[in-house]
Amino acid sequence: MTRDPRAPTTRAQGAPREPTETRVATGSFRGLADLRLVGRQVYYEQLNFWLNPIGAVFTVGFSVVFLLLVGSSSGHSHSKALAGGEVIAYYVPGFIAYGVMAACFNMLAITLVVRRETGLLKRLRLSPLPTWALLSAVVVNSTIVSAVQVVLVLVIGRFGYHVAFPHDPAAFVVTLLVGVASFTAVGIATSTLIPNQESGGPVTSIVFFVLLFLSGLWYPIAPGSGLAKFSSYFPVRHMILAVYASFGSNHGASAWAWHDMGVLAIWGAAGVVVAARRWSWAPRQARRGRQSITALGSMYRRWG
Repeated sequence: MTRDPRAPTTRAQGAPREPTETRVATGSFRGLADLRLVGRQVYYEQLNFWLNPIGAVFTVGFSVVFLLLVGSSSGHSHSKALAGGEVIAYYVPGFIAYGVMAACFNMLAITLVVRRETGLLKRLRLSPLPTWALLSAVVVNSTIVSAVQVVLVLVIGRFGYHVAFPHDPAAFVVTLLVGVASFTAVGIATSTLIPNQESGGPVTSIVFFVLLFLSGLWYPIAPGSGLAKFSSYFPVRHMILAVYASFGSNHGASAWAWHDMGVLAIWGAAGVVVAARRWSWAPRQARRGRQSITALGSMYRRWG
């Protein structure tokens, strides 16, 4: 007698249970179909960003507002730190660098911490979307936001303050790409160091704005000064100088700031290493809770 294939199968007494596994769509690249997946996820990331008008205005508008404030108050003054050049010619590249750093470091780090601690990263990892496509969409979204800020500052600087476009467009684009890659890696690494959602915004913002102040975004720093030497250990200063060099404001100097881009690349590589070693999809608080329960169980078994 043949068995009905629709009937459920029964496990014999004592037979080993078949292992079950949860498949996570890490996935390998399958061509154009995966690129469409990334593009659709980027669309949703952009939709999520622009449908939060307060967050979008504060992220994109800060560089514009700061440039208008400092440009209107002291933009046409001259600085000895710039060899007598106009300060506005320094502020425009500086706030372009700020736009890249704000989107790829500050916004990205806070977003990843919030999504991790609310369990969204873990749920998305269990979805059919490949994990590499998910992370790529998050990175591309930050890149688009930074590109919007770059375009706005360039247009305002050119038509509002008569600052010429970059003298070497190739050096300008390469510098921005290196900066995006470096600060994206550092932003992801920083998100792995923040323990909970409540401290994500304060910790990241304090570190970011303190480094901006020390690195000379708000005022030119004389080369060779103590503050310039101290800030040279951090990537913010080098991002500002690399973008400034591509505008050709330093007469006789190369538009390709290889030293500054090299430091940015080193920081980016360090960020990749830290992110790879510490990355987690699960909330930190949940993991700490499980570790505490495990420790209490071990103590109970030892003393029970």
